[in-house]
Amino acid sequence: MPFIFISDKQRLTAPIACALLAVALAASGCSKTTTTTQSNTNRTGRGEGGASRGAEGPATAVTTARAEVRQVPSTIEVTGSLTATESSDVAPQTSGQVVSTPIGVGAFVSRGAVIARLNDRDARLRLKQAQASVQQAAAGVRQAEARLGLGPNNRFDASTIPEVRSAAATYEAALAQQRLAEANARRYADLVETGDVARSVYDQYRTQADTARAQANNARQQLETAINQARQNNQAIQTAQAAVESARAQVAISEKAVADTVIRAPYSGYISARPIAIGEYVTPSSVIATLLLTNPLKLELQVPELDAPRVRLGMAVALTVDAFPDRKFNGRVTAVNPAIDPTSRAFTVEAEVENPENALRSGMFATARIALPTGNQAVFVPREAVVSDQNTNSYRVFVIEGTTAHLQVVQIGEEENGMVQILSGVKGDAEVATSNLQQLYEGAKVQPTQQPQK
Repeated sequence: MPFIFISDKQRLTAPIACALLAVALAASGCSKTTTTTQSNTNRTGRGEGGASRGAEGPATAVTTARAEVRQVPSTIEVTGSLTATESSDVAPQTSGQVVSTPIGVGAFVSRGAVIARLNDRDARLRLKQAQASVQQAAAGVRQAEARLGLGPNNRFDASTIPEVRSAAATYEAALAQQRLAEANARRYADLVETGDVARSVYDQYRTQADTARAQANNARQQLETAINQARQNNQAIQTAQAAVESARAQVAISEKAVADTVIRAPYSGYISARPIAIGEYVTPSSVIATLLLTNPLKLELQVPELDAPRVRLGMAVALTVDAFPDRKFNGRVTAVNPAIDPTSRAFTVEAEVENPENALRSGMFATARIALPTGNQAVFVPREAVVSDQNTNSYRVFVIEGTTAHLQVVQIGEEENGMVQILSGVKGDAEVATSNLQQLYEGAKVQPTQQPQK
């Protein structure tokens, strides 16, 4: 045994350390004894509990109902996203400075509602100028009509023009003088042949006939000149009327320029963006606001290529979204893409979904079921017959056979009018418990009472 050197200080503290060690060992022994006793007591309690669970007890009174077999439509379950039917970047049709933005992001606007206003001072001045040009052109029409003695909307007739009528009268008088002079000249020509008058007298009447013929020709030319002048004046009226139409067209253009300073919603929807503010100068390439048409919405679904032969236009679609887990929305297939994506091996199906309350939003993820023409038989049980086990994240139903309850783990499907579809675990026409389910267990004795039909 090796030699251990102990100092005087250690000799004084050694008895104290030994005493402390003895106390610690005694406490440890007591704790161990107590723990052992509690463990035995627990085992005894469990044993007694197990013995009592296995013992026959009074039957549990339960109400029961029969599982129903119903015809349900076959569906294709797919996922997709909701998008706006229309998404428009509203832009102005003219340039100008923004003076008003009465609509903000998130607001619902009706068709024709004002989204923004531009400064319209220059446009209104051009409109007044165009309106003045219309008045000036209309005055020119009236002046041209006055030259011809025409009233508003009177039809042009050259023979009714005063200048033409005067020239025509002069021409008729000249023709009469010509006919008289020619008749006298012929009569005196005969008298010259018979020797009754001198040739000098005949020459005088022949000269008068030639003069009358020349005067008639001159009068005819004056009549033609008057008619041509009247026609020119009538053409001036038409030119003035064309000027009126041109001025009116300028008024219409100016009125449109004034109207273009007010930017309106092209359809009813929600404002998802409004990137402009008061004071900014915008052009036709600027985006005033982004407008979404949300009723109806468009649902874009990715359907596996295996189901391509079964999807048709017009098929009903039922969908749910995470925001409203207990609510269903309905739609209808409106488009089927004929091409399949070689990467995902799926094709796109579009459905139109009514959204009158605007509960659904563009961009929401949706789970949808496309209803097929053929259907299947499914088992339904009352909602109160299904128990949710939170520990195993499963659903259970107690099937009653005589006076014994048998626990069945089931898979559930859709819920309809208080009845839950059972995908597996319960057969059709089975009797299931609908009350006191928390008191039941596998093999429990029950006293069933048929639940009255609703």
